[in-house]
Amino acid sequence: MTEHAPLILDVAGTELTAADRRRLAHPLTGGVILFARNWENRAQLLQLTSSIKAVRDDLLICVDHEGGRVQRFRTDGFTHLPPMRALGELWMDDGKGAKAMPGSGALRATNAATASGYVLGAELRACGVDFSFAPVLDLDHGESGVIGDRAFHRDPRVVALLAKSVMHGLLQAGMANCGKHFPGHGFVKADSHTEVPVDNRSLKAILADDAAPYPWLSSTLTSVMPAHVIYPKVDSRPAGFSQRWLQDILRRQMRFDGAIFSDDLSMEGARRLDGQVVSYTEAAIAALAAGCDLVLLCNQSVGDGKAVDELIDGLDAALSKGKWQPSVDSESRRLALLPETLPQPWDDLMYQPAYLQALDLLP
Repeated sequence: MTEHAPLILDVAGTELTAADRRRLAHPLTGGVILFARNWENRAQLLQLTSSIKAVRDDLLICVDHEGGRVQRFRTDGFTHLPPMRALGELWMDDGKGAKAMPGSGALRATNAATASGYVLGAELRACGVDFSFAPVLDLDHGESGVIGDRAFHRDPRVVALLAKSVMHGLLQAGMANCGKHFPGHGFVKADSHTEVPVDNRSLKAILADDAAPYPWLSSTLTSVMPAHVIYPKVDSRPAGFSQRWLQDILRRQMRFDGAIFSDDLSMEGARRLDGQVVSYTEAAIAALAAGCDLVLLCNQSVGDGKAVDELIDGLDAALSKGKWQPSVDSESRRLALLPETLPQPWDDLMYQPAYLQALDLLP
């Protein structure tokens, strides 16, 4: 175990290359994020995840697997999970008329949300995946195309309760959770993958609305991912690079003590700090200094992977020069995200009563 392994990297294909193994073995690498290009079928995915663990068994194997349009694995038996908005709509359905069912819409929705989390977590874990960046806590303001139906609802109270139910399902499957994108990405139209969104609301307005689920869920959240959004009335830097947001507000004011991930450092919202274009290494150092425990670099291993090697080497050189400080607390937060139980094999899962019931409860 290293003193602090903050890097979450990707791999190029459906099996590890020599370059992948070299990068994953580096002591600064703490995990892997998988994408649809890393998927062919369940047997191949299990072989890939097993080969990653063979390099280092403490690597955290992650994926963006929320349901709806953000679901990396969709074939060979994986359940097509509903978008989170479907759970919000179920909450609002009073169940009158032809669709009448026992219990109120809200209570059925929380059951369905728990079922979604359990199916999501159990299927991923059966294939060797440790962790999913879910659920989305952004509010559905009807403005953001990149968030859209990934959000549960407009009301932060509904979002918090449905998200807590999804987290309960993930916990039943032995999987941690990640609330995103702190303090809220749903209000702005711009997509931080390609632009630098700006939210001009006051801190008071944001805390009362979009950020409200975070303190309500402080006892349940195991990790948080900040938004690559600038809130100029709070800080001139995006939230993921802001000590004010991460240390003063999230840690101290909201008392969050879990892991903080940066969002993808290759997104446009992470490439410009204080009006300047920065390197991946500079962005990583800024995120760590602001209070992130872990930093992601996605989709850069394809081709020669030069950007990945530059980040590893750059962060290593910066460490030797004292430009960033390793954190034992950050490393313990990373390790805490690893599952503590053995996964259920896929074939056994298919006959498990709790799993079959969860499938029936999905909207």
